[in-house]
Formats: sequence, structure tokens, C-alpha cells
Amino acid sequence: MPRNKKKITKNEELLEQGIIHLNKNALFHQLYGELCVSDRIRLGRDGYALVDSYGTIYLNKDIRLEASEWAYVIAHCLLHLAFGHFDREHLPGYTIEKADGTQIFQVQFNKRLWNIACDIYITKFLHDIKFGKSLHENPSNFFSISLQDERTIYQHLLEIQYPENDCRFSTLADGQMDMNGLENPLIYTGNRKNKYSTQFAYALASSVSQAVSIAGGHGQKQLPDTPARRASEWFINHYPLLGGLAAHFKLIEDYTYCIKNEISVAAINVCDAEIYLNPSMHYTDEEWRFILAHEYLHAGLGHANRCQGRDPYLWNIACDFVINSWLHDMQIGAMPSDGLLYDNTLQNLSAESVYDKLVTNLRKYEKLDTLRGYGKGEIIGGSAKNHTIGSTNMDDFCKSALQQGLEFHQTQGRGLIPAGLIEEIRALSMPSIPWDVKLANWFDFYFDPIEPHRSYARPSRRQAATPDIPRPRYVKQEQITDSRTFGVVIDTSGSMEAKMIGKALGTIASYCAAHDVFRARVVFCDAQAYDVGYLSPEDIAGRVAVQGRGGTILQPGIDLLEQAYDFPKNGPILIITDGMIESHLSIRHEHAWLLPVGGRLPFRTRMPIFYFK
Repeated sequence: MPRNKKKITKNEELLEQGIIHLNKNALFHQLYGELCVSDRIRLGRDGYALVDSYGTIYLNKDIRLEASEWAYVIAHCLLHLAFGHFDREHLPGYTIEKADGTQIFQVQFNKRLWNIACDIYITKFLHDIKFGKSLHENPSNFFSISLQDERTIYQHLLEIQYPENDCRFSTLADGQMDMNGLENPLIYTGNRKNKYSTQFAYALASSVSQAVSIAGGHGQKQLPDTPARRASEWFINHYPLLGGLAAHFKLIEDYTYCIKNEISVAAINVCDAEIYLNPSMHYTDEEWRFILAHEYLHAGLGHANRCQGRDPYLWNIACDFVINSWLHDMQIGAMPSDGLLYDNTLQNLSAESVYDKLVTNLRKYEKLDTLRGYGKGEIIGGSAKNHTIGSTNMDDFCKSALQQGLEFHQTQGRGLIPAGLIEEIRALSMPSIPWDVKLANWFDFYFDPIEPHRSYARPSRRQAATPDIPRPRYVKQEQITDSRTFGVVIDTSGSMEAKMIGKALGTIASYCAAHDVFRARVVFCDAQAYDVGYLSPEDIAGRVAVQGRGGTILQPGIDLLEQAYDFPKNGPILIITDGMIESHLSIRHEHAWLLPVGGRLPFRTRMPIFYFK
């Protein structure tokens, strides 16, 4: 049930706890209703809640109730909707007249007494099921008639001339009605039905079925035919791109499991090859196709393993934006009417690129919902690389299924697939380039290999075998080597592990030795910058004593290098850090970043970033 999100007071904190208490109930968690935090101006000094015919429930944040009492109050309002108390067909004493050939329903009844009758009926229902902490006495103590029907109660109130300002069973006080909108009762025509009543019927049947199943010692009964299962079968039979994944993943439509694990709509566990769906969500077959395709792409694109130290929730949101954009373009099913994460401005970007955008504006993106719900990632379970199916791990299996599905899909001409998705699927089949190879390629751009040339100044060793034939030796060209250098700025703060720094320095030293880069200018940075000077590859690899271990400020080290008279004006700079640095840096020289896997910069950069393990 959607509700407004605001900064809460102590009273509102108890209200939030009451909502949590309500959501843990197998029956009431499934009921529709929009919760809106209001105040005493609308609801009165002693009023708790008010429900209108549009399905909005207003809650008084200025009044203090226990959590179980708030759960009772909200359930009371939800039941007004679920029992159809606003529906014209349920109202007593209406007549039908014809005017100009048009049927007009004129409802003739006492709105206040009908509200009281409905309050009595709901109070008796909540007392019987013993939900929450009741704010009202048991109506059976006041009435000798049967309280199993609202109309019967209403007729009795009319007969005994029950006082209209009696509010003992209401969620409002001072004689007010807690149902707003009875003057315009709801009319359903054609195939339209009251969604609140329909949902209540399912919720009641579901909760009773679970109770009977548990009491009988049986497991959850699998539904023989549901929209979600029909959607899954559609992928297997008609959509080869995702058919292989659909055939492998098992759908778990278990309401109890979803409640226990806080799954609002759907979640996926790639390790166990299971997709969890909340059966209380009434989506169409087309909408379930969209939702399932969303989860299949999470698995096939390896999003769980690509997180690599990023914030799981923000990473999930980044992947959702990318997936939903592709599904929108592919026109698979229909995006649910209550909306998913979709933004035109983020089209044609990878999940990694979208993530980098999200972390620069946390205030905007930290309050978004995934299919699992607010603040929770829908990708659950451990690493798919640690779980096998046959002779391969789950991650490789899902990637292979998606790649084979792409080939068959394109061969059969089954529909549009965005270029970005095709590129990403094909990239999955290519082995990733090691980070040290990428780093070496970056260095090669700045340092051409020194070409050897023939010189007679030093004769070849073969000269002794043929003293009459002069033979030159291949030697490396003598040239100025001052320009064959680069700068290394190393973050030596407390967040950097010595092993991490040593691995990065060792790789740099190996490159220098193999490519005739004879020295590098090294600067250590934490709270201050320490200029170590020019070092040979051997010194970089083994004899550098890391100083500092304070905070992380890199700008002084950058300035030291760029202002040094003996550092080349076009010398590149390699910066080694974990990303926990200042939020802005000014760097004039060409540079690159070397970060551990999972690290990120607090700002955007166009310069290369290499992630080492």
C-alpha cells in the first residue's frame, strides 16, 4: 500500500510501527488503500483516521497511539473499502427513477446511521479475529441482534432511533463520520468491479488456505494457473531471447515467503534459480511478462556478480533503469500502471555509467522503489559463480542461455532488440581484459618502445668466428630519457591496505622494467604530500616505505608534481586510491586512475579508470 514519506515525529514513529504491524498480517497486508499522514486540522483533536471513497486513508499524526492501536485503526478504514461500504449496490433504501430515458440512481438513506452500522459491523469483525489492540468495546455487549450484516444493523438503528452523533465505534470523534463520500456512492457498470472487495476476497481465501495448510502439516499449494505462470510459458513458447532462462527458473508464488522477506512484487535468486512473486499483486498477463523479463535480464546479464563492491541497492536501481529502458523499446508486455524505474535521460547508458550518475545525486535516487520494495534490492542470494549446475556455474549458465537465445531470436527474426542490449550480451561471451593489460596499453600510448639499431662501435660476439667480416651489434638507440617518466600519486590513508598498495606498485614496476621506463616520480598522500622523488623500477617494487596513514587529501600531491621544475610538462600521472578522497580535484596533466574493485570516485571523470583485484 503506497503512503506518503515524510520526516516523522515521535507520534509518527509509532504510526509507522503500526503500519509495519499491519503489513505483517496475512490478511491486511494484501488490501489496497493509500495512507496519507494528516493532522488535527482535518481530523479533529481526538480523531484517529478518515477514509474516503477514492481509497485514501488520512491518519492524524498529532495524536499518539500504540503501534497495535494504529494497526487496528488502519485495518478499520481498510475494511470500509473492502466490504464495499461506499458501493451503491450495498447501500440500503435506494430507488431507481427514469428521466429522459436515462436511469438515475437516487440513494435515499441516512448517511450517518449507515456509517455507524458499518462501524459496528467492522468493530465486531476485528474483535472476532482478534487483530490489533481495539479502541472500541465489543458491539455484542450493546446489541442483542445479529451483527453479521450491515443492512440488518442499519434497519435496527433506524427502528430504535439510535443517536446519530454517537461515535463510540468510529475512528473519528465529536460525532463525525469516518467515511467521506457517501453522498456520491460508487457505481460499477459492465465488467468493472470493486477492486477493494475483489482483493479482500482473494486475501481472505489466501490467508485461510495458508492457515488450513499449516494446521494440516502440508506445504504451500501451488496455484495451477496464474497470470505469472502464463507469462512464463509465453516466453518459453514464443520469445526465444529469454525462453531458455524462463524454462530454467522456477516461479515461487508464495505470499507467506514474500511477507517474511519483504518482497512487494518480485525478487530473484540466481543461485537457486528461483523467482519469487507476490501473488497478491493483481497484474495482467502483459504486466507479468514485463516483470518476468525484467528478472530474467538481471540473471542473464550477470548483475549480481557485476556489483563488485558497489552499494547493492543503488546498483540494483542502476540496472533497473537500464533494463526497463530496453524492455520499453522492445515492447515486451506492458509496464505496470503503478510505474517502475524509467528515465529517458538515462537511455543508451550501461549500468555502470548509470550507477556513477546515481552516486553523485544520492538525495534524488535513494528513495526509489525496486520490484522488491523501497530501499531493498530484488537480487538476493550469494554469488552465482559459487553455485553450479552440472559442470558449469550458474553465472556462466545464465550468460550462455541469453547468448544462445539472442542467436536464435535473430535467426528467426522474432522482433526488435536494442543495439545496447545486443552489444552487452555479446560482450558477455568475450573474456574480460585483465586490468594490468589495460594499464599497459595506457602506458604504451605515452611511451613508444625504444627501437634497437645496428652499431659497429661494439662488434657482435660472432665477430670472433669471422674476424675478416665486420659484424655490428644491435643496441638500443641512445636518446634523452628524461622524458620517459611519469608521476605516481599514491593514497596512503588508513583506508588503503598495504597489500593493495603493494600489488599496484608491483605491477607498475614490472611495466617500467619491461618497457624501458627507467624511473618514475612518486608522491605519497594522506593528510600531507610526501615527495619521494624519482625511483627506479626496483625501488618502486621493493624498497618504498609508505609514510603517513592519516586522512586522504590528494590535491597537494597533484600540485607538487605539476609544479615541479624537473617533471615533464606532458608527463602522465597515475593516481592510486580507493576513491575515499576529496569531492573535487584539479588536474591539468593527462592522468588515469587505479582503483580496487568496488571502489569509486566521488566525482565524474573522462580519464581512464582501471580496477585491480
